Amino acid sequence: MTRPLAITKRLRAVRGYGTAAGTGALAAFLLVAVCGSPMYVDWVQHHTDPAGAGGWLLRLLAWPAWRLHSDDPSQGVLAADLRALLLVILAAALLYLLPAGQVARVGNSTSQFFSGWAAYALAGGFTALLAALFGPGGSLLVAFQGASTGATYGFFTGWIIGLASLGGRA
Repeated sequence: MTRPLAITKRLRAVRGYGTAAGTGALAAFLLVAVCGSPMYVDWVQHHTDPAGAGGWLLRLLAWPAWRLHSDDPSQGVLAADLRALLLVILAAALLYLLPAGQVARVGNSTSQFFSGWAAYALAGGFTALLAALFGPGGSLLVAFQGASTGATYGFFTGWIIGLASLGGRA
């Protein structure tokens, strides 16, 4: 018996390309590592205008700032870096949990884009809520205000994670 033609065989994912959630998680890590770095935070504070749209957006990118050391001994390095750590962990978890079943059933890449964007916006808001609530001096009001800032960060930067999620396997 003859073998089926290569055209009729089911196409398999190309080796070397990651999953949509994996590439999105890597992009989230890189975004937090680069834009939350002390060097970027220092640069954006001294070289941008907070009253302009561009300066506001560049400052928003620095929201999950992390530090290698703490200037305030009452707040440890872990307390200062809690937001950045939680953001990367929650973004990766939500990228794996939220879109997998839906994206696998939908044939277009638009759902991958919006799933990645939504997962990062949700991770930003939830991260800020948890970091403010369980951080030093946390209160419910501070947690709600932080969640607003985190959701704003996730909304305005989540498209980067959405773009990174395009083309990956579900």
